Amino acid sequence: MNKVAIGMMLGISLISGSAMAGDAEAGKAKAAVCAACHGADGMATIPGYPHLKGQSEQYLVSSLKAYKNKERTGGLAAVMQAQAAMLSDADIANLAAFYSSLK
Repeated sequence: MNKVAIGMMLGISLISGSAMAGDAEAGKAKAAVCAACHGADGMATIPGYPHLKGQSEQYLVSSLKAYKNKERTGGLAAVMQAQAAMLSDADIANLAAFYSSLK
């Protein structure tokens, strides 16, 4: 019984992981707006703005969704909330795939 449950959990995690995987090339095309603050290569040149290059894909997805849902506040959150509000779930996944792929 435990083996069946573990197998089901692994299967679900694989399916959900692949469903969330973004397209890095599509993310690169969408990242032009992000480059103004976070740098063309994901390395912010403006103090106070975070580097996105090489960040965890899941972290970027959860962060963008939190901005979109207005769950992140403080600092420059209002700017990010406005930007994230214009993104679809696919856009978020693609941007996360792009920035996490940069090394």
